[in-house]
Amino acid sequence: MRSVRARAALGATAVVAVALVAAGLAVLLVLATKLTDQTDLRAEVAAQEVASQVALGTAYEKLELPDKEDNPVQVVTSEGQLVAVSKKLEAISGAGSPRVKPVAVGAVPAEDDDADDADDPGRGEVSRDEPRMSTGSATVDGDEGEYRFAAVEATRPDGRTVTVYAGAPLSGEREAVGTVRDAMLTGLPVLLVVVAGVTWLVTRRALRPVEGIRREMAAITASADLSRRVPAPGTGDEVDRLAVTTNETLAALEASVDRQRRFVADASHELRSPIASLRTQLEVGAAHPELLDLEGAVEDTVRLQDLAADLLLLARLDAGEKPGAARVDLSALVRREVAQRADRDRIPVAVEVADGVEVAGSRGQLGRILGNLLDNAQRHAAGSVTVTLRAEAGRAVLEVADDGAGVPEAERERIFERFVRLDDARSRDEGGAGLGLAIARDVAHRHGGTLTVGRAPGGGARFALVLELLRTDRSDAD
Repeated sequence: MRSVRARAALGATAVVAVALVAAGLAVLLVLATKLTDQTDLRAEVAAQEVASQVALGTAYEKLELPDKEDNPVQVVTSEGQLVAVSKKLEAISGAGSPRVKPVAVGAVPAEDDDADDADDPGRGEVSRDEPRMSTGSATVDGDEGEYRFAAVEATRPDGRTVTVYAGAPLSGEREAVGTVRDAMLTGLPVLLVVVAGVTWLVTRRALRPVEGIRREMAAITASADLSRRVPAPGTGDEVDRLAVTTNETLAALEASVDRQRRFVADASHELRSPIASLRTQLEVGAAHPELLDLEGAVEDTVRLQDLAADLLLLARLDAGEKPGAARVDLSALVRREVAQRADRDRIPVAVEVADGVEVAGSRGQLGRILGNLLDNAQRHAAGSVTVTLRAEAGRAVLEVADDGAGVPEAERERIFERFVRLDDARSRDEGGAGLGLAIARDVAHRHGGTLTVGRAPGGGARFALVLELLRTDRSDAD
């Protein structure tokens, strides 16, 4: 069953059916118990009435027994003799005796009425114990039925004890329970159909916005137009939040695709220039070997190699590559990086490095940040470049400053975008491809740090890399 509406309707109907059946059974049980208690009370009252007559000393043959069909009565002695019975009783089971004919009066020791009157023997008593209840059947005046019998003991004035059994029919209870049961069985299917229909309609209405979202997503997939958005119902419920989240995802996806397209276009543009230059030089060299510019060809090859390395690193970063977690002595890393560049830097680099500054991360990627910052400073500095490293408030702060023109405040975030060069007129040979700062910030963020730019004391740009210091209790990792 693939339809959510069908599953919801079926599930709701099943739950309601189980609940109604359980409630119905409970109602029937309570009703049957209450009606049985009422039947027991009627039987007990009838037995008490006859037992009271016995306690007063009324002779067995003079007892006033109920003639009604709903109260069959038996009076049984302690020896099991049936001494009194209802006139219309034809058969009985579950009471004191299966017999329906009392023994002859002569067979039972009779009381002497005159003697009783003379000696004033007093009166007997009716047992105050709870009557014993039993279920049986009886045939009264040709009608057979199920009865509840109450057994009440009574003591005659002469000390003899008898038991009075009086019954009350269960036909009324059975009929009432049957009527309620039939009504429930008749109404249950109708109610379940109503529940299923209402659930179907309500679910259909609730899922209508979801269907709209699905159709729009299908249209977006078919058209590849990520600028489109799914309809949001504006109800503030889960469906509305789903639509809002879907639109946010589409917006992020659109922005990502746009960045990817711009990246590919810019990369193609940047690669075209050194490749074209290198091809031209090689073609000229092939036709006129004496005109071959080997130094220029090597420079273009190196530039092309560096650009390919930058693009590869950005691709790895975009793919979510995580940096290592090795212990990196940032102090030694800065000194080594500056020393290795000393021969090719056009401006000497002043170094102020505190000892013992350690962080966790990738030694190669952190060195790449410093190298990119130094390359940027060398291109823009007028006469000095300074690198400082210090520990401050549990963080390592690495700063690279120059005395160049600086970065306008409005452009201080834009320079970290890919392929951005503030001086568009500057030649690519002098200005690079515009990827160094973008790579540096991406690597800094993946190390849990920040990379910002501000104004240096000498008026140029000051780039600040902030990383968390490595804790002293942290173990080395390679």
